[in-house]
Amino acid sequence: MIKYMAAFVAATIVVAAPSYGAAREVLVSAAFQTTDKRVALARIDQALALTRQRLAADPDNYEALMQKAAATGYRGKLTRNLGDAKEARREFEALARINPRDPEIHLLLAGWHLDAIADVGSFLAGAVVGARGSSGLAALDRAVALGRGRAFFSGFAAMMRIRLDPRDIACARALAEAALNDETPTVLDRIARRDAELLLVPLRASDGKAAAALARRLLPFGTLAH
Repeated sequence: MIKYMAAFVAATIVVAAPSYGAAREVLVSAAFQTTDKRVALARIDQALALTRQRLAADPDNYEALMQKAAATGYRGKLTRNLGDAKEARREFEALARINPRDPEIHLLLAGWHLDAIADVGSFLAGAVVGARGSSGLAALDRAVALGRGRAFFSGFAAMMRIRLDPRDIACARALAEAALNDETPTVLDRIARRDAELLLVPLRASDGKAAAALARRLLPFGTLAH
């Protein structure tokens, strides 16, 4: 049971700043470009090594701290390690205090809460790691507001909302529609726009269940073999 509870995960969103570091690129590859769990974990370990190398030279480097937190969360998700999940949350919250107007940090926090709920349900997620749907949605709304005009934020928000609640068709559809017209300065913005276009097929048909199932596959690590 303890091992199963450790399935509560840290956020599953790789952050998407306009310029990509090596760790960021490796995490994008791990999250979206493999169906093999062992390969994904190896790439996460590689990203962690890169961030530690950067932080050894520059301990306060914000980008490296953010990628380290994201990688730790990913590792917690795939290995079902509760310690990693809790550590990632602490790091996300610390970074949000440093830069409260950074939409990426709020998206990471949203993912932390909403992924835990998606994995094991709201009751267990709250009891074991303190994940809350209301906290996740509030962080998601902040990310969209602060990152307005970027397909990354609107597109991923659409997927995360419909995954959480298949009845939330109107909100998810509005976000997905926005993603089609938002800017795409990074690879993750382009992924989000592509996924929003796919998601709009069931959303426009008012099929929330199909949209939620598709969102689970489109979000990071959704295609890993289990």
